[in-house]
Amino acid sequence: MALCGTTNVTKMMAAYNGGSSAVAAHHPHHHHQLQHLPPPHMHHHHHHHQQHQHHLQPQLDIEPDRPIGYGAFGVVWSVTDPRDGKRVALKKMPNVFQNLVSCKRVFRELKMLCFFKHENVLSALDILQPPHIDYFEEIYVVTELMQSDLHKIIVSPQALSSDHAKVFLYQILRGLKYLHSAGILHRDIKPGNLLVNSNCVLKICDFGLARVEETDEARHMTQEVVTQYYRAPEILMGSRHYSNSIDIWSVGCIFAELLGRRILFQAQSPIQQLDLITDLLGTPSMEAMRTACEGARAHIVRGPHKQASLPVLYTLSSQATHEAVHLLCRMLVFDPSKRISAKDALAHPYLDEGRLRYHTCMCKCCYTTSSGRVYTSDFEPVTTPKFDDGFEKNLSAVRQVKEIIHQFILEQQKGSRVPLCINPQSAAFKSFISSTVAQPSEMPPSPLVWE
Repeated sequence: MALCGTTNVTKMMAAYNGGSSAVAAHHPHHHHQLQHLPPPHMHHHHHHHQQHQHHLQPQLDIEPDRPIGYGAFGVVWSVTDPRDGKRVALKKMPNVFQNLVSCKRVFRELKMLCFFKHENVLSALDILQPPHIDYFEEIYVVTELMQSDLHKIIVSPQALSSDHAKVFLYQILRGLKYLHSAGILHRDIKPGNLLVNSNCVLKICDFGLARVEETDEARHMTQEVVTQYYRAPEILMGSRHYSNSIDIWSVGCIFAELLGRRILFQAQSPIQQLDLITDLLGTPSMEAMRTACEGARAHIVRGPHKQASLPVLYTLSSQATHEAVHLLCRMLVFDPSKRISAKDALAHPYLDEGRLRYHTCMCKCCYTTSSGRVYTSDFEPVTTPKFDDGFEKNLSAVRQVKEIIHQFILEQQKGSRVPLCINPQSAAFKSFISSTVAQPSEMPPSPLVWE
């Protein structure tokens, strides 16, 4: 996976002589192979538009299709969009209307996927036509198809240069700055939720655990969030309130994992997870533990006093330079109020090269003309207004939410494109229908109950 060269910035586009940018979506065995980064003007696919676009509801014919992932609350398949022949991802959200909690969570995720407009955040391209409301049980969302994810890439034998680390970290933080500006906490940032294409473009996905930030500190927030290895110390210590800085902790863990090609804090239990963190950061001050529950504070206080051992981060790999470790240490801060924000992290000099590379030959916000590259005025955009979750306030019954979601999907489709529906006759559909969601082991484990 060679990246486009940044040897001479002004000649960056001209100097590019990258390899083919064939998309690997059809070839499962190519999945982890990240290819050269072509300049953007080289990969516009000219699809022959179908002649019969006036026929209503072309069916999503799932022929050579296959499951590509199992998320917290859904199954994802790769399919062909019959309107333009493009491969897309189709996510099935099953058993949506089992109970009110499930209804609300799915509606929130659906609203978010339709709200997002950012290159480093996965968003809904379409939602399939729902059947008559009496038969409405699952929701199918179409998103862009990505070829791999950061977990698969990190565990693969493929070489990752410091340029890869920079361009991946840049995009993670760029997407996170956007999400946080919308007032959204992702709450499950981990390598498997960072989708990556063969040209190294990265998108944050899986908003099944995401929520709007809680400004009232008296209101309790669930602790059943974030896969354990990436879980911030305040959640491990039973804090009943937390902020978007939990996502930054997760990014710090991933940054270290990109550098060292292994999980930074890989513990067997939440208590051991906390102990591994304090082995590295040292014993936290009482001030840093102010939001923790009593039992967790007692565990730290009665344990041995530990000195910080942060210089050990230099041993992650030869890519763990002074700049890299400096930024990493700003993310892996015990006290959430002192942890760096996504916006400030993006201003760190370590990410200058990642920004340059991304906007020179990967992004869609800048473009190339005959006289050179035209750069956007805003490299890391935010969103205004924020995502509004006020719609959740009055949801009180399953049937009511079902009707609202049904109407929401129909309204999403007004006039934009020919609506799509599933082809129930296709062989793949029957297998798709019966496919299940993630097993309990893949879910974030339950929180620790501190005595």
